[in-house]
Amino acid sequence: MFPGAIADRDDADYVVVGAPLDISTTFQPGTRFGPDRIRRFAETFDDYDNRTGSHFSDLGVADHGDVRAWDDAAEYLDYLEGVCTDVVWDDAVPLVLGGEHTVTLANVRATDPDTFVCLDAHLDLRAEYDGNELSHATVTRHVLDVADEAVILGARTGNEAEWNRAAEADVSVVAPDAVADWEPDFGDRDVYLSVDIDGADPGFAPGTGTMEPFGLAPREMRDVVRAVGGTGDVVGFDVVEVNDRDAGQAASLGGKLLREFVFADAA
Repeated sequence: MFPGAIADRDDADYVVVGAPLDISTTFQPGTRFGPDRIRRFAETFDDYDNRTGSHFSDLGVADHGDVRAWDDAAEYLDYLEGVCTDVVWDDAVPLVLGGEHTVTLANVRATDPDTFVCLDAHLDLRAEYDGNELSHATVTRHVLDVADEAVILGARTGNEAEWNRAAEADVSVVAPDAVADWEPDFGDRDVYLSVDIDGADPGFAPGTGTMEPFGLAPREMRDVVRAVGGTGDVVGFDVVEVNDRDAGQAASLGGKLLREFVFADAA
């Protein structure tokens, strides 16, 4: 159980759903351990948040546990979408713990946002990667079949076709050195917020599949999560791409960012 996620499932305002999918990782595997690792390294955090004056355990968070993954990504995403849809139908916000970034697509389909906001080192706009049309490297392209627009914060790599796709009107890319000055402006649009932990510089979060230097500092990621969460427009959230290849830095950051989102959204 995620620490402090003690609400009864039927009465919850937020539901943590673990999604340990780990089949398309292209460098360092291990995202199957991400959900439990995030939970474990969140155990040291105090329940009380001085900034908002609230206790995490008072904010109506429940933990569904993990949705066991198998080796058919399309079938798994369909099943995970159903789990997240049940959360939405219960008037709660699904908080997915990955798992590779592909799992984001299931929660996006369940929540049907207008705008997709993502902290990510990569554009993830490929049509396919190594012949696979449903992988972590294609997730944002698939998300745009659901959402009207994508805002990718901290992206610093992609192939030529991806950058060409990113130049189209429905995608905005905010470079790492501009993220600190970015402010959300969504109007009355529903928003989905995804945190790919590799958006952080690998010096801060080396426990991820495809590290990319020159990334974001944890405080910059925290400020984005607080700002987006504080709009009150977010219908779904996730933290993904945490693996077991470090001493807990990535998992600790992921768990802290999930808490920051809940504190901001509930305030």
